[in-house]
Amino acid sequence: MQKITALTLAVTCAMTGQAMADGHGDRTGWPESFTVGTASQGGTFFAYGSGWANLVAEELGISGGAEVTGGPMQNMALVHTGDAQFGMTTMGPAAESLAGTNPIAPGLQMTNACAMFPMYQTPFSVTALSSSGITSISEIPDGARIGFGPAGSTSDTYFPLMMEELGVNFERRNGGWSDLGGQLQDGLLDVIAFAAGVPVPAVSQLEVQTDVNIIEFTEEEQAKIIEAFPVSAFEIAAETYTTLEAPARSVSMWNFAIANCDLPASFVNAAVDVVMSDNERMVNIHRAATATLPENWDKNTVMKWHPGAAQWFKDNAGADIPDSMIHGM
Repeated sequence: MQKITALTLAVTCAMTGQAMADGHGDRTGWPESFTVGTASQGGTFFAYGSGWANLVAEELGISGGAEVTGGPMQNMALVHTGDAQFGMTTMGPAAESLAGTNPIAPGLQMTNACAMFPMYQTPFSVTALSSSGITSISEIPDGARIGFGPAGSTSDTYFPLMMEELGVNFERRNGGWSDLGGQLQDGLLDVIAFAAGVPVPAVSQLEVQTDVNIIEFTEEEQAKIIEAFPVSAFEIAAETYTTLEAPARSVSMWNFAIANCDLPASFVNAAVDVVMSDNERMVNIHRAATATLPENWDKNTVMKWHPGAAQWFKDNAGADIPDSMIHGM
């Protein structure tokens, strides 16, 4: 009896999984597996990207997973060339890549990376150990050792320029977020300048291990940065970190998932459907996904849409995407 029950359960599970996979219609031309380009471990891109990669793989019955990369700039290159089917980028690096000013391949216009779905905003924030006594940007000492994240990342591309705009003199350091968090704790860095979806895993880990200061911009600093860079005003909610007692003033830049433009429309449409049709499931992967909502399709003003993704947002979010913003049309 137990053997029959176990066999029945196994068959039922297999049939259910197959039914979910088969529920996405035509699979002509679908790849046997896929990779999502993310960023370094300890950052939000990796945690968020690993989650939706696994979710899509499970729901569509196809092998797939996340790959550690250098972040948005490298992801644009990987997806453009097809070395990664999917990836994650930020509007600033995307615009530079399309214009041919991506430092990974100067002069190459990476127009074969298409918009897939909106993810979340990336706030720019500064963290220091409480023992440093640094509580504001103006208190960052001359020649401070600042960790800006992986080379070529959104943080590394824009935050040094922002710091210079605010008159900060610093030594520039690069590395994965987890590594930089360890260096800060060990006294090898004075400050980490994060550009990542919140909560940043590395900051949450630091809070558990030591006392930190999460440093906000003043109103004047925020206005100066908004005037000089492609960012908008943002507040990091107090409940984001145990350290915060009130919202922290910041600036932010939108992030989008991207897809190689040559992927079958049905495949991309199915992947978008998995991610966008159940926000609660995405929020369980990472809290930044509270912004992974269909109505945020209009935050992409830079990249052309993948036809499969554009169709999903037209059908499910009433998106008014002009043909001029859809690849191949």
